[in-house]
Amino acid sequence: MIEVGLIGFGLAGRAFHAPVISAAPGLHLAAILQRSGNEAAEKYPDVRIVRSLDELLAIKEIRLIVIATPNDTHYPLARQCLAAGRDVVVDKPFATTLEEAISLVEFARSAGRLLTVYQNRRFDGDFQAIRQLVAAGTLGRIVRFETSYDRYRPQLKPGAWRETQRPGSGILFDIAPHLIDHALVLFGLPEAVTADVRIERENAVADDAFDITLYYPNGLRAVLRSSILAAAPRPRFVVLGTQSSFVKQSFDPQENNLRHGNIPANTSWGYEPEENWGVLTIPAGDAFEHRRIPSASCDYRDYYANVRDTILGLAKLAVTPEWSLNVMRLLELARASSQKRCTIPW
Repeated sequence: MIEVGLIGFGLAGRAFHAPVISAAPGLHLAAILQRSGNEAAEKYPDVRIVRSLDELLAIKEIRLIVIATPNDTHYPLARQCLAAGRDVVVDKPFATTLEEAISLVEFARSAGRLLTVYQNRRFDGDFQAIRQLVAAGTLGRIVRFETSYDRYRPQLKPGAWRETQRPGSGILFDIAPHLIDHALVLFGLPEAVTADVRIERENAVADDAFDITLYYPNGLRAVLRSSILAAAPRPRFVVLGTQSSFVKQSFDPQENNLRHGNIPANTSWGYEPEENWGVLTIPAGDAFEHRRIPSASCDYRDYYANVRDTILGLAKLAVTPEWSLNVMRLLELARASSQKRCTIPW
């Protein structure tokens, strides 16, 4: 059993880490660092609640520490935990700059500790279904991949650190790491990047929309999009190939379920009714055949299972530090492309 300490009990810690760690076999949520408030103690009465990092690091049994705090705290917290001889999971984004991320990777390597970033949406069932279609060659040569992560929140959220001018704030660093990870998993590193990162809501000071295009050989384009002013969300995924196309309208349900504390007891966490499955469209003579493609049976526990098995020497790390550096590079290239209004080569 691997003892785990969680730093932070805001949305990320409360919804996307604590319940997943608690449900992952072989991991034990031993302590939660919540500097103020009693929400963690009320939700997890059997877990030790601490108020400082020193208090957390004093618990010698804890081997793995998960950092689910505001983005500009990732670097100092991760470095201190690595220095204390702990393995570390950092919520995305890895850090607020590529320079910080490189420093962490080098420090973890010199300390001989595991360091990884929480790319949980790699284990969305619909994305895993796309991976299977791509691997099987069902779509033929892919020419376009679109992934949209839209919400509708026209009003600013007072006190929300993501909507301030702090380093790492804004939607680019909040959402793009997920979408970049999807593109890299499917197609590898791009040849070039064009991006438009912008503010759409009145009086906002942090970016709240972006469009990123990744350029690949043979005419393939990966288009990554997000907006907080999408009252009618765009399709979650669109994949166009020479032999067929795949369109998925709705989101994998895991995020919404976890946000509201609804963890299915008898079905996969990512279970979707058939009417929500993606649709594969195949040319059939002068007509088209439409097939519903079920989302894969997987969930965010698979991420932590890989971390567990890596610590135990039973698997290779799925989200390596080097991988996470490439995500950070693309975030910085996207920002630079938007500021300069040009395409930037990888």
